[in-house]
Amino acid sequence: MLTRRDWIGLSASAALGAAPGKTVAIASGNGLRACERAVEMMRAGADTLDAAIGGVNINEEDPEDNSVGYGGLPNEDGVVELDASVMHGPTRRAGSVASLRNIKTPSKVAKLVMEQTDHIMLVGEGALRFARAYGFREENLLTEKSRLAWLVWKRSLRDREGHSNWSDGLDAPAGKPQADLRLLFPGVDEATLEWAWGVAQYPPAGTINCLTLNSKGEMSGVTTTSGLAWKIAGRVGDSPIIGAGLYVDQDVGAAGSTGRGEENIRIAGA
Repeated sequence: MLTRRDWIGLSASAALGAAPGKTVAIASGNGLRACERAVEMMRAGADTLDAAIGGVNINEEDPEDNSVGYGGLPNEDGVVELDASVMHGPTRRAGSVASLRNIKTPSKVAKLVMEQTDHIMLVGEGALRFARAYGFREENLLTEKSRLAWLVWKRSLRDREGHSNWSDGLDAPAGKPQADLRLLFPGVDEATLEWAWGVAQYPPAGTINCLTLNSKGEMSGVTTTSGLAWKIAGRVGDSPIIGAGLYVDQDVGAAGSTGRGEENIRIAGA
């Protein structure tokens, strides 16, 4: 009788056998550019993990992507904290970082954890010191756009009696942020104000996962995120957890998770 693992392995092998020699990258919906870069890198001879990381670096360095890296939505204190994990299929090695501040490419730091230590995960201040030691440059990751969204959220909090904490002039009938926010951000346009209002009400659960497969059948993966918007400082989701946010099994396949991290951790979603 086939075990679940054997069945999955046979299914994966059949799928790979149907398309021999293919170079493939897949990602979550915000990762189209990541896939393009990853495929280009693999076709040029790059390792599958280097290609996956090179792909997601586009998102990590993009200030307009507020789900990851530079410009990611901050925690409740207005500080951007990043999580990432990487896994290399051929060697089954992995590395991750969590609650990393001031470094916009946590996927690169996670790879160094894998390569330069015998650990899997570094967190918080320890992860930052490790990144500094390897020459990563610190910078403020909170963009003006993400700061606007954070301030809108802060001003929309409700107390225990359910009363809104909006300042005078902010709680307009249409629910549009105005008054002092317009003074704080004089150059912001109406579309960005509307975006900030929407994000404050309905925080996105953004993350990027990218999985790669080269013509030799080697697989790797990376998951990287700025985590849940407005989280308590130090909260860690599924993205840096091997087996929840990412897993690569060279004999079976690869998977990554996005969405609410707590739910993915409960079921080891990857």
